Amino acid sequence: MSASAPDRRAAPLALTMGEPAGVGGEIALKAWMGRDAGVPAFFAIDDPERLRRLARRIGWPVEIRRISRPAEALATFADALPVLALSNPVDGEPGTLDTANAGAVQEAIETAVALVMAGEAAAVVTNPIHKQNLYAAGFAFAGHTEFLAHLAGLKTPPVMMLACANLRVVPVTVHVSLIESIRQLTTAAIIEKSAITAAALRDDFGIPRPRLAVAGMNPHAGEGGGMGTEEETIVRPAIEALQSMGIDAFGPMSPDTMFSVHARDRYDAAICMYHDQALIPIKTLDFDGTVNMTLGLPFVRTSPDHGTALDIAGTGKAEEASLLAAMRMAARMAEIRARNVPTRLTAAKR
Repeated sequence: MSASAPDRRAAPLALTMGEPAGVGGEIALKAWMGRDAGVPAFFAIDDPERLRRLARRIGWPVEIRRISRPAEALATFADALPVLALSNPVDGEPGTLDTANAGAVQEAIETAVALVMAGEAAAVVTNPIHKQNLYAAGFAFAGHTEFLAHLAGLKTPPVMMLACANLRVVPVTVHVSLIESIRQLTTAAIIEKSAITAAALRDDFGIPRPRLAVAGMNPHAGEGGGMGTEEETIVRPAIEALQSMGIDAFGPMSPDTMFSVHARDRYDAAICMYHDQALIPIKTLDFDGTVNMTLGLPFVRTSPDHGTALDIAGTGKAEEASLLAAMRMAARMAEIRARNVPTRLTAAKR
């Protein structure tokens, strides 16, 4: 570690509140109740009384203990769920959105980032937010990823990766229509996101020479121009540029065959051209175990790959598997990054 870099290896994970009307609170409670099954130590950034009410409502015997600093979570975790309190209480009922809570949702994310940047938290794990509710309250960012990049001071947009035990995928274009994704797809965008992915596979996953499979945009990867020209005019030049940079990238691969069990053995991550090309195969393969993460940040951030589930909030029915996977992956990534790559926060700002 460099003299100025914070050492996060002995620090707990920071778990944000997410949308309080959703299931974030109860999957946090469930995660703590399963702490004897190898759950990394974490603390919730939330309203302690809200979590107490939620535990009583569902009938779970969870002790909530307020902490003043993240370091206290390590001594507390075995006996109680450590909670770093938000500056204001959070009101409302599970399943019922209230824009009055938008400020608290944003505060939880800001606090988590500040703590991980200071080295007091090992990584940020974010519970799901409800973007429309935040927009109604004046939230100025498209979502978590853009807000985290802003808080980290990045000029280059970070990259969304989804990962499970058997597959990692990165969409080049994300939350836009299919027509708009074709308009937005450029050689430069493929190069930029692929390069960030390759660096993250080395730094956060410990893969010395990452292999990137690059998908085509069209059926059968365009079939030599018979089903579209994007492969030859946009995708192939990006692959050649990546190869000239020393990155092991290959393709364009036919999207209908590149996710088979045998094809997946050939690469460490799939670079996909649009949202559903990436998310359909991984969610089909392992819906509960898929983790959403943000690459290119000066800290580790993961999240469960599901939404707020307002329809079942407060019932105790929400599954915590994706959150547990996000926590375990965050802890592993933070350990690899701390061990192999000294964190230089200012150098990471582009």
